[in-house]
Amino acid sequence: MADPFLGNRFEDGFVVTSLDQAMNWARESSLWPMTFGLACCAIEMMATGGPRYDIDRFGAGAFRATPRQADLMIVAGTVNLKMAERVRRLYNQMPDPKFVIAMGACTCGGGPYYKYGYNVVKGVDLVVPVDVYVPGCPPRPEALLEGLMRVQDKIRSMKILAKDDIDEVPLIPTRTGHVQLPEVYSTTEKVNEAQKQQKERAKPAKV
Repeated sequence: MADPFLGNRFEDGFVVTSLDQAMNWARESSLWPMTFGLACCAIEMMATGGPRYDIDRFGAGAFRATPRQADLMIVAGTVNLKMAERVRRLYNQMPDPKFVIAMGACTCGGGPYYKYGYNVVKGVDLVVPVDVYVPGCPPRPEALLEGLMRVQDKIRSMKILAKDDIDEVPLIPTRTGHVQLPEVYSTTEKVNEAQKQQKERAKPAKV
């Protein structure tokens, strides 16, 4: 049944859409991941960008060498406490809107280092907000492509920020060279206390 309002009013090939849908289509079809790998999961991420799996089919093949030009961070590999501050700094340098994929068991929750890896962050979501988790050790390229499509689904449902929706003006970070980490990583004493508690919980139960 023809639309009584739009029928025969436009030429063939004319598309009518909303601003939200047009902006979201442009964003989801031109994701620029950051060239960023921490451990063995990064090998699978490289394979995803190769000709066999061809992540460029989804518009995400332009890996950028700087966070200033990237809107997707794929955290691929084990995140150590020393690296956590750098991960957060790179995330803060990415322009909004930005998205994060946690790739691999180590990134999602500590992986095999969960109990006794005192220097391993028990999940990168303690450092940066994660949009999609891709489990596996390591996950195959197909799994990463599935995670990318889930990020695109999230972008497709986004709404453009209206003037009345702004609650407060975001604070501009000062150039101190340091970033704000979670409370448990704020001081050396708190880090040591958290590590002691993890070791106590990891002790085998007495029979």
